[in-house]
Amino acid sequence: MKRTIIGIAGTVLLIGLFSFTWLGGDNSFEISRNLNIFTTLYRELNTHYVDELSSDKVIGDGIEAMLRSLDPYAAYISENQIEEYRTSTTGEYGGIGAIVGKRNKLNTVIMPYVGYPAHKAGLLIGDAILEIDGNDLADKSSTEISELLKGQPGSNIILKIKRYGNDNPFDVTLTRSKITINNVMYYGMYNETTGFIKLSDFTTNAGSEVKNALDSLKRVGATKIILDLRDNPGGLLGEAVNVANVFIGQGKEVVSTKGKMSSWNKTYSTPYATSDGDIPLAVLTSRATASAAEIVSGVVQDYDRGVLVGARTFGKGLVQATRPLPYNAQLKITTAKYYIPSGRCIQAIDYSNKNEDGSVGKIPDSLKVAFKTSKGRVVYDGGGIEPDINVEPKTISNLLYNMVSQNLIFDYATAYAFLNKEISAPREFELSDEEYLEFVNWVDDKEFNLSSQMDEAITALEEMAKKEKYYEGMEATIENLKIKVEALKKDYMMTFKADIKYMLEEEIVSRYYFHHGMMESSLDHDPTVLEAANILNDSEAYSKILNK
Repeated sequence: MKRTIIGIAGTVLLIGLFSFTWLGGDNSFEISRNLNIFTTLYRELNTHYVDELSSDKVIGDGIEAMLRSLDPYAAYISENQIEEYRTSTTGEYGGIGAIVGKRNKLNTVIMPYVGYPAHKAGLLIGDAILEIDGNDLADKSSTEISELLKGQPGSNIILKIKRYGNDNPFDVTLTRSKITINNVMYYGMYNETTGFIKLSDFTTNAGSEVKNALDSLKRVGATKIILDLRDNPGGLLGEAVNVANVFIGQGKEVVSTKGKMSSWNKTYSTPYATSDGDIPLAVLTSRATASAAEIVSGVVQDYDRGVLVGARTFGKGLVQATRPLPYNAQLKITTAKYYIPSGRCIQAIDYSNKNEDGSVGKIPDSLKVAFKTSKGRVVYDGGGIEPDINVEPKTISNLLYNMVSQNLIFDYATAYAFLNKEISAPREFELSDEEYLEFVNWVDDKEFNLSSQMDEAITALEEMAKKEKYYEGMEATIENLKIKVEALKKDYMMTFKADIKYMLEEEIVSRYYFHHGMMESSLDHDPTVLEAANILNDSEAYSKILNK
């Protein structure tokens, strides 16, 4: 029976393969021949391989390998993945409204969204979820847990929660709802005259959210705007046009796309009157500003509409579209390159010309072409968007990195919130020197790696000494090294006090004011935001940059 079914399926597929000849072109025969080989190969594998094969896995792996050989953005979206893909483009899903992740090997609430079921039910950052509807989560993957949490709006879900300070786990019943993740994750006044807008994504309604944020800020006195696009991965091309339209006048070209098929050659212009085409504007960029976020950054620069502050952007100048496949699957495929108003494409990596080992390299500076903005400033293609003012990203010490990765900052914030029922406003909250010393002493009782490289070196030395039979003579020296490293902990925690204290304060603020407060708390310690505010406050310097 198995062979009969495979034979029928192969015959049907082969009939379909030869339909490629109707497409015309020189490679029609090559396509049919290779697909014929693939079909026959899989039929032979399935019939004669020693073990039973999962056709979904074997063929799925083959599809993924084929797409991976093209570029990182092409993807096969199976019927089971459609809902997740829809969430990534719309920002909507049915669930409890919380970010959940691993902390200390437990599935933990990282951030509840204010106003949604998790927040309304009183779930706190740091709560560990032990069970969902009676299902033990100990051996569940993140994907499995996400699926259990999601469901139809209106349906109930029971979580078993373990909370810091409570000896016994308890049940919480929630009613799922439609969750809409805002693109504008925060907006507020940075100072008396400067408004700040953090745009984290380009899903549905990104443009209207930015417009509403701008209008709200202007009503409370904003005469200058900082638009933060750092770490924004992009999203919908149409929303890039809409966001640009907030600051660029009607009928202005935003982006054009050019692909192999003429049907993908399109020009997108701003459809509406601008919300404000004159308000001084600073756009923040980072190395992780990509795709649609780069379009907006590039449009602002090409029209000399505002100043870009931060780091060179990622350099993704490729457009993806989805094509329908049988059985409700989808193919996400790169169909075109995009070009911003000056005529430049900011794609940084040339996937069409790979090295012999399959690796790809960035477009060399010698092949980059100069273009000009509307006022004649020289800009370049082929490597992301270069900001007008470069600000080196803030780096953190190995000590702080290890403290964060080993959840010491997260755990102490949870303990602090348990002991302190309220704190001052996010931008006013500050740990006293005595409170910081309490944290230092708390850390002193914990086991953590001061520096992974240093600890690994000592461990390697100890293992080598034992292997080479020198350990007895070096034991005291190695133990002294370990003691000195432990002693360095407190010294380093005072050396890097400022950085550790800022991060700890932000984490503590999140326990009371959630994501909005955490964002607000970070503003006064952010060098890129400070640089943007300074240039907006200096109208002469601002004008000079845009009229070079």
